[in-house]
Amino acid sequence: MSVNSIAPENTILVVDDTPTNLQVLFDVLSEQNYRVAIAKNGETALQRVQSSQPNLILLDVMMPGIDGFETCKRLKANPATRDIPVIFMTALSDSVDKIKGLSLGAVDYIIKPIQHEEVLARIQVHLQLRNATRIMEERTKELSQALESLNQAQIHLVQGEKMSALGQLVAGLAHEINNPVNFIHGNLSHVKEYTEDLLDFVQLYEKHYPNPIAEIETRRKEIDLEFLKADFVKMLDSMKIGTDRIRELVISLRNFSRLDECYSKPVDIHVGIDSTLLILQHRLKARPDFPAIQVIKKYGRLPEIECHPSQLNQVFMNILTNAIDALETSGVSNNQQPTITIQTSMNDERAIAISIADNGVGIPPTICSQIFKPFFTTKPLGKGTGLGLSISHQIITEKHGGQIDCYSIMGQGTKFLVQIPVRYLIA
Repeated sequence: MSVNSIAPENTILVVDDTPTNLQVLFDVLSEQNYRVAIAKNGETALQRVQSSQPNLILLDVMMPGIDGFETCKRLKANPATRDIPVIFMTALSDSVDKIKGLSLGAVDYIIKPIQHEEVLARIQVHLQLRNATRIMEERTKELSQALESLNQAQIHLVQGEKMSALGQLVAGLAHEINNPVNFIHGNLSHVKEYTEDLLDFVQLYEKHYPNPIAEIETRRKEIDLEFLKADFVKMLDSMKIGTDRIRELVISLRNFSRLDECYSKPVDIHVGIDSTLLILQHRLKARPDFPAIQVIKKYGRLPEIECHPSQLNQVFMNILTNAIDALETSGVSNNQQPTITIQTSMNDERAIAISIADNGVGIPPTICSQIFKPFFTTKPLGKGTGLGLSISHQIITEKHGGQIDCYSIMGQGTKFLVQIPVRYLIA
């Protein structure tokens, strides 16, 4: 890719107290279709950055008044400008000064006298990095908001008919999430291609200029150019792995909703449990105020069962969510690690059993006997509707001809036992 293909909307703010340097950089950057703003000192730079809203700043270190270090410090302290990449320009060769600059938030150093090819290559790399990062952050925020919307929607389900509405919502969210994730995933290949073009350009430069001046050779060693070449590509590969992970989550959301399955069909019950666990993965991870919740799976050999998959997945979601809430709210006895154990087995040739147990402090008998009643909840106002387990009971008993029971021992934990016929004339 040629540097002449730079998008015209990118603005570079050049801060230098030497008019000659400003003019040279202005001419070089303008030729590459950048918009260029200039400032002759730190005070002016802090004012210009508000009006010009640059995508990147080239900042001289040695200036009268506010020097480059102080200017960078103030830029990074301001939420409106902290994310703008800053590249220092300096004739200093002292590594202490470079470390100081980088510790203040600068992304790179360019040693004077400036080599035009080098400054253009570095600017392009850092602009692409910033754009890729911003796209990823925006899409991640959208994903978080979408999943939060899903979580909020669940608490408003009042009856079985709204279970179908949940399935439609999940499938729609999966579709909407899939679009931006595919956009990021597809663009990462272009970012990688551009990066490889830049690295090839650097390699071509090294080929035709194998004996650079001492300053360039010193800088090459300081930035460990060979490591940078290898690690940058690895970093892009890591970002690709992240988008692959999100795409897996989208598949799990689709499996969870099973909106395309209007009728009962034989399914592997373990697939539904695993999909539900993946959706709840964020709640199982460790937090500053609570350790990670361990999930132990003891899956037996089960045949496929006739069922409505999306409805059973909602039952698993309700039971697992209640187990997580119980562990987080009441804690665990004897300082054990919070644990949820899921066990499946055959009752006989005609029915399967699914046990979901936690090692929390348990539920008093008076509460355990009412837990499946509609609108009964022990959670604070606004935290629960008291419908989750009631709907789960209806799904298991009325829709699948099964049975769901709750067993609890104070100080040891709580277990939900679901039993479902392998074949049943489903309503």
